[in-house]
Amino acid sequence: MRLFDHYRRTPPSASGRLRHDVPLSVAVAAVSGLLAASSRRRLAAPSGTARTLALTVARRRVVAHDQDVVELTLIPADGSTVPRWYPGAHLDVLLPSGLVRQYSLCGSPAAVDHYRIAARRIPDGGGGSREVHELPEGATVHTHGPRNAFPLTVPGFGSPARAFRFIAGGIGITPILPMLRAAEALGIDWSMVYTGRSREALPFLDEVGAFGAAVEIRTDDEHGLPTAADLLGDCPAGTAVYACGPAPMLTAIRAALVGREDVELHFERFAAPPVVDGTPFEVTVAGTGEVVAVGAEETLLSALRRAGVNAPYSCQQGFCGTCRTQVLAGEVDHRDTLLTDPERAAGTMLTCVSRAAGARGLTLDL
Repeated sequence: MRLFDHYRRTPPSASGRLRHDVPLSVAVAAVSGLLAASSRRRLAAPSGTARTLALTVARRRVVAHDQDVVELTLIPADGSTVPRWYPGAHLDVLLPSGLVRQYSLCGSPAAVDHYRIAARRIPDGGGGSREVHELPEGATVHTHGPRNAFPLTVPGFGSPARAFRFIAGGIGITPILPMLRAAEALGIDWSMVYTGRSREALPFLDEVGAFGAAVEIRTDDEHGLPTAADLLGDCPAGTAVYACGPAPMLTAIRAALVGREDVELHFERFAAPPVVDGTPFEVTVAGTGEVVAVGAEETLLSALRRAGVNAPYSCQQGFCGTCRTQVLAGEVDHRDTLLTDPERAAGTMLTCVSRAAGARGLTLDL
């Protein structure tokens, strides 16, 4: 199994596009997005609203029968066109409250006048999903433009795969939808399983169902919890698997494909990755002098939040840079792919994934 954990990778570029573009059809756009993915560079993290694109909520629509998933159509506030994007891309959305959250683009890459995103309401989350659900039509948000951390790699253009197997769990359908359209336009053999608790909880059912027999819709209340074999199907040699959904689903898929060197696995997760090889340490909050204990299997960010420390965050996966914090004392075990060596040398860390490297712990400028 060739493994591609895309949320641990730095996006190829802000838009996923080549330096010299020509007018592209939807099919060619998918190929060009692939080619751009081979040229990776570091991106500056979003901060504030400087140099951002203002977007107006032009349409708000509930897209799941349980009423917990809302789709937003966003148009440039100045009437301009939107930057180009490719399947798998997302937006860092700067909300009116100051929170920053990532949402996959689930519309058509060919559209030049709007973006489409969707979000599931998480009642006990950090507040971002509730704010998105309450945004009225006419509200304004900001973005730095699309970024692609989950690029579709097209057979014949960087991938030896001959077929796609798409697996989506619940709201994980959002980055997969544009991939389905690209695979269809390119004439690539593909199949998909779409799973969730119930049909009422699955967004975009009509849209997904329009693809016909290529898609299997499987819900827990009708069929029971799916096994990895149910999700992967036949999965013959030469298959590229693209999966997005809850952590247990992704873990089961990864375990089932161990030893399968003839299969590619690309996945994107919406939750923080587990802490691997962590050891306990303490962190001192410089502003108050409070000392917070961080457990071996706990992230520094989650420990700070548990202690009531007002620490900024967004993706919780070392990707967006929102949780950048200055280290005043201590040695850092950097576990992100975003910060440059000079930034690390200057004492910057990402609290969502990085930890203390020494027994002394850390002192943070918070």
